[in-house]
Amino acid sequence: MQKFRSLPVSSTLKAATILAIGALALTACTNASEAGPSSAASPSGSANASFDPSTITKDDTLAAMVPAAIKSKGTLTVGSDTTYAPAEFLGTDGQTPVGYDVDIAKAIGATLGLKVQVQTAEFTGILPALGPKYDLGISSFTINPERLGAVNMVSYFNAGTAWAVQKGNPKKFSLDDVCGKSIGVQTGTVQEDPDLSGRNKKCAADGKQPINIVTLKNQTDVTTRLVNGSIDAMAADSPIIGYALTQTNGQLEKLGDVYDAAPQGIAIAKSDTALADVIQKTLTKLMSDGSYKKILTGWGNAEGAITTSEVNPAVKS
Repeated sequence: MQKFRSLPVSSTLKAATILAIGALALTACTNASEAGPSSAASPSGSANASFDPSTITKDDTLAAMVPAAIKSKGTLTVGSDTTYAPAEFLGTDGQTPVGYDVDIAKAIGATLGLKVQVQTAEFTGILPALGPKYDLGISSFTINPERLGAVNMVSYFNAGTAWAVQKGNPKKFSLDDVCGKSIGVQTGTVQEDPDLSGRNKKCAADGKQPINIVTLKNQTDVTTRLVNGSIDAMAADSPIIGYALTQTNGQLEKLGDVYDAAPQGIAIAKSDTALADVIQKTLTKLMSDGSYKKILTGWGNAEGAITTSEVNPAVKS
């Protein structure tokens, strides 16, 4: 099933019940890639080994703030839908969670003197299970008002839409002139609709050739077609584009700036404000000592870095 982590949820969803939380998880997500972006370079590339949690020093002051229930078990249990490279996905063994979200979780654990157990979970099941099953939900959750009514969210990343072309842009593709061009997108993404569908309507209104929208089920196939030159450009969520650049051996380059960006957050049970506070303070420390940026850079996604982490930041609906 395709998922859309960046789509806004319906305003009719109510966060007061477990059913509503599940609905929020289902209807407000970005597209989850089922594999790494290109067969030209697999997810086992050097980015996976760029972060070593043993380099993080425990912060005794922050560790003392960890709620007693977590401190006593000595482990942070994290729920994550490991289908969304490069944020969270399974490594080459098909079992081990990897990605920048996984590395951030490990860095948080190391700072607090805790082991980290990242458990693969259905995206829709993570938020309802916060507290009883998971201490944290780290799975590229877009922060929106409905989710803020259901759980605590600590901001840590920005994601939006980005574009890529072949290195050097040999076809001279421009976002100002997309009519008549071949553009690849993953099926069911916000890039397919409303982005490209809206651009196509403008092409028709202006009497220009329609866009040849090449929709494919897997992002890997879209990226491969761009590398091969059979499409002019591709549009995807910014983390996907950033990772594709690192995994295609310099054959692609980003075009233009990220737009329609929205903050993503680490989810924590609504009742556990103490844990939310310590997670925010820990992220702030990781930002200040450079570990946070190092992790994102290793996965080709430094552009999504934020400078300030907040608990339950104000966001637009």
